[in-house]
Amino acid sequence: MNEKIQADRTTVCYIEYNNEFLMLYRNKKENDINEGKWIGIGGKIESGESPDECNLREVREEVGLVLKSFDFLGVVKFRSDMYGDDDMHLYYSDDFEPEDPDAKRIFQEGGGYTPPECEEGLLKWIKKEDLMTLPMWEGDRYFIRKILEGDKNISMTIKYEGDNCTVINE
Repeated sequence: MNEKIQADRTTVCYIEYNNEFLMLYRNKKENDINEGKWIGIGGKIESGESPDECNLREVREEVGLVLKSFDFLGVVKFRSDMYGDDDMHLYYSDDFEPEDPDAKRIFQEGGGYTPPECEEGLLKWIKKEDLMTLPMWEGDRYFIRKILEGDKNISMTIKYEGDNCTVINE
């Protein structure tokens, strides 16, 4: 019997400040399919939670930022013979403030924002022009390029065989 397995539902947000993006280098979790790769900020959508609610929660939990506004850019569907399927809701924001009162004051005074320690890896602001040089999933480069170009209507399916990106349908 062919039983269809439902795809995971996740969110990822690309947060920009002063021509830099806040990225997460995954290097702390055991058995992490993203180990050694840079990714945006996000996670799995919980039961009863909308993608927008998940986006707000994940950004607050992982990096201590409250998004004041954000753009929903679309859905990227990952299909993988090795890792399963994922329907990722893609977001962008450049309008945020730190949740911590002291960090908020420093940020409002023009002092920038230093992200906290993260149990999943290293958080770091990466210059826009350096973003595409980072180690990341090959398929991520396609939608990140669209984000950098200002595209606000992204829809694609990215297929993987093992760790190799084989097909991108836009």
